[in-house]
Amino acid sequence: MHMGNWLDEIKWDADGLVPAIAQDHETGRVMMVAWMNREALERTAAEGRAVYWSRSRKKLWPKGEESGHVQKVKSIRTDCDADVVLLAIEQVGGIACHTGRESCFYRELRDGEWSAVAPVLKDPKAIYG
Repeated sequence: MHMGNWLDEIKWDADGLVPAIAQDHETGRVMMVAWMNREALERTAAEGRAVYWSRSRKKLWPKGEESGHVQKVKSIRTDCDADVVLLAIEQVGGIACHTGRESCFYRELRDGEWSAVAPVLKDPKAIYG
């Protein structure tokens, strides 16, 4: 099979991106959601570690390049519409969020406001210097 055909099956948005959900391969916990372009998804599959596209920096973002919190990819799935990618990952260091928390989904709606419901595991200053 010609390498690359599987990439053509993804429904990229107008900007050439697809949302990617990173989920802990053991607990099923959603760690983060980011974006991938074609090269990011291709590299993720080839390297076995998550590579995203940073919309703010407009460049490829190998997860953990600054923090060391690499995501080792166990499997890559897409949904029935092929417009979302789901990564089953092992989160190195147990921290996915730049705030030093396990998951980026640490705020919960309580009494009409967003409340932080998960602890900071490591001070971001200690992660990023």
